[in-house]
Amino acid sequence: MKSAGLLLFFYCTLLSAAFSQSDIHHWEALVLAGNTWKYLPGTSEPSSSWIDPAFDDTAWSQGPGGFGYGDGDDATIIPSVTSVFQRIKFNINAPEEIEKVVLLADFDDGFVAYLNGTEIARSGMTGERPPHNQFADLEHEANLYQNQYPHQTILKQTKIAETCKAGENVLCIQTHNVNAASSDLSSNYFLMAGLNSPASQYQTLPAWFEPPSDFAESNLPLIKISTNGRVIVDEPKITAHMGIISNGQGIANSIDDPFNHYDGEIGIEIRGSSSQMFPKKQYAIELWTNAGQDTSASLLGMPAEEDWVLYAPYSDKSLIRNVLAYQLAADQGHYAPRTRLCELFLNDAYMGVYVLMEKIKQDKNRVDVSNLNPDENQGDDLTGGYIVKIDKFDGAAQGLGWDSPYMPPNYTKSQQTIHFQYHYPKEDEITQAQGEYIKEAITNFEKALKSPDFTNSRLGYRQYIDVTSFIDFAIVNEVSRNVDGYRLSTYLHKDKNSKDDKIYIGPVWDYNLAFGNANYCHGEYTTGWAWNFNNICNGDAWLIPFWWQRLLRDPQFVLELQQRWVDLRKDTYSTASIMAYIDSLATVLDKPQQRNFSKWPVLSEWIWPNNYVGNSYGNEIEYLKNWISNRLTWLDQNIAQLEVVTGLEDMANDHENITVYPNPGRGIFTISTQASLAEMNISLHDQLGRVVYSSARKPNEDRKYQLDAAGLTPGIYILHLADHTGFKHSAKVIIE
Repeated sequence: MKSAGLLLFFYCTLLSAAFSQSDIHHWEALVLAGNTWKYLPGTSEPSSSWIDPAFDDTAWSQGPGGFGYGDGDDATIIPSVTSVFQRIKFNINAPEEIEKVVLLADFDDGFVAYLNGTEIARSGMTGERPPHNQFADLEHEANLYQNQYPHQTILKQTKIAETCKAGENVLCIQTHNVNAASSDLSSNYFLMAGLNSPASQYQTLPAWFEPPSDFAESNLPLIKISTNGRVIVDEPKITAHMGIISNGQGIANSIDDPFNHYDGEIGIEIRGSSSQMFPKKQYAIELWTNAGQDTSASLLGMPAEEDWVLYAPYSDKSLIRNVLAYQLAADQGHYAPRTRLCELFLNDAYMGVYVLMEKIKQDKNRVDVSNLNPDENQGDDLTGGYIVKIDKFDGAAQGLGWDSPYMPPNYTKSQQTIHFQYHYPKEDEITQAQGEYIKEAITNFEKALKSPDFTNSRLGYRQYIDVTSFIDFAIVNEVSRNVDGYRLSTYLHKDKNSKDDKIYIGPVWDYNLAFGNANYCHGEYTTGWAWNFNNICNGDAWLIPFWWQRLLRDPQFVLELQQRWVDLRKDTYSTASIMAYIDSLATVLDKPQQRNFSKWPVLSEWIWPNNYVGNSYGNEIEYLKNWISNRLTWLDQNIAQLEVVTGLEDMANDHENITVYPNPGRGIFTISTQASLAEMNISLHDQLGRVVYSSARKPNEDRKYQLDAAGLTPGIYILHLADHTGFKHSAKVIIE
């Protein structure tokens, strides 16, 4: 069998909940698996008194544990049997020194353990005192040989007082196989004691031993997952059980409380790309019925769905960068994955602070585009809904999807392309007609954006996209200066034309390297534009599409971006609001972060790709706040001064000589052009995009046009020129 606003923390309070008042001085091993045990292969029923301390086991065989069929984790080989019974005697010098007792069971497939005749733990077995020929309820693989932590049972103080005594004690365990055809059986057991005194010495602890997390309750929800010995891999998902404890606002969550937010089966696998190199893994979860079918449920107040993510902040030592970015996007009025901070236990081992979040998928409460069935291949049915993404190829085949016909700007590698992947419908479910439709829709947007008429409201890019979503997406990426922004984890979606014929960008995803956390490609800078990545990291893989540099050549887009920034900064994007939100998260995490960094001691340690390494959690939060404050100040200055890029090299009429002078001027300008001798429509737009001057003028004999706007208020304006031939030009003019 061995095989390889503010986040809605309705469940969070400012409780002073955390560590129990334990006085453990050190840990000792009372019993080790390799000690000499008395054992009886389960070919017949042992005496009913075999668990009693006074039972005479002299007739039993003896040998070092574990007992099994002879593979790598067996020290004593036994014949193929349904069960094995084992006993070991050990001494306790002073029970009053014992603060905590932990039984660690590395078994295959079920067991029941007794201390001095009292049951203290079991797994995979039903019934009182199971008989020798009873099979385990389910398959459970041993953990230690796979570098996984063994099954852990912590004895409460009442159980310690009930079972432990001074002098000789007896630990008895029966281990059962799952069926008669099973190829192995494993039975390695350890009994550890946390002592409040240095006086007593027992046996040396195994190097892998970790003292159990020493807390009684938390202000965060607790998630407990048991894999029943199965190893979680990258794919496929394995069956596990998940329970969630969340007692509501103002009520602490105890590790021993009953599950009250979810209690059922799940499928679970490791997820992520570069994050898989970290020991703290993140997981993809599907909610399953007992029969293994998908099922939906509301988790911690989030809308019911079946697919979820347990994100594991590791190199992000603030623990909150993703939470913050998603909230900033939600504050703009767009859907962003909802998040809940929590603490995770995996197979009874404490795993630290995690973020339970929604997976990006088509759903009325997530990416709200129409359901697209395989038989919808024509008419309005064909036009939506779709979700596509620009990302690494992890989890997607390179051969599916399509490459943009337009190369990223400033690229040096001839093979560099922008690749679009099908996200919904999935790449193995999308029909040919559907794949071609969304490819054509996005390509048409790119073609219009690249064309000379790209600023034209009828012929340009605006007929294809929701401009506000692109502006807001840019703002989140610029505020965070996300080094992965625009080029990875970039989603687009489109509904049916009958509902909305525009392409939207979003939702946002994956900001753990943002907000100054990356030390490459200027990710640490609080200055400069994130959309300028290609100029900074020219030649790197996964460059940014040409869209953003092109959009910034549209005066109207720039004006709308500037106004949107002003509006956001008045409210949810104000420095005070963002700082207050960060403080609220840090306060909620006060005690949980201590446990997290006790489990994962990475504070004061460089973890790829940290730009800053703080000596404490407080240092990490302070760095994050200072970085954001400085970034916001830079954006205030530079968004307001953002100039429309009018580089003639990108204009269809780049051979024409166009000059506006004097500029700055007092409102009377001369426009010199070789573009046309025809009548020219000339207009001026203020910084809100409003037309403040418009006139149709004919050139004089020197091909010059006169503009008299002397009555306008001094300021910055955008000049638009257009004639009937299709010639267009825009420029910034300043009236003094």
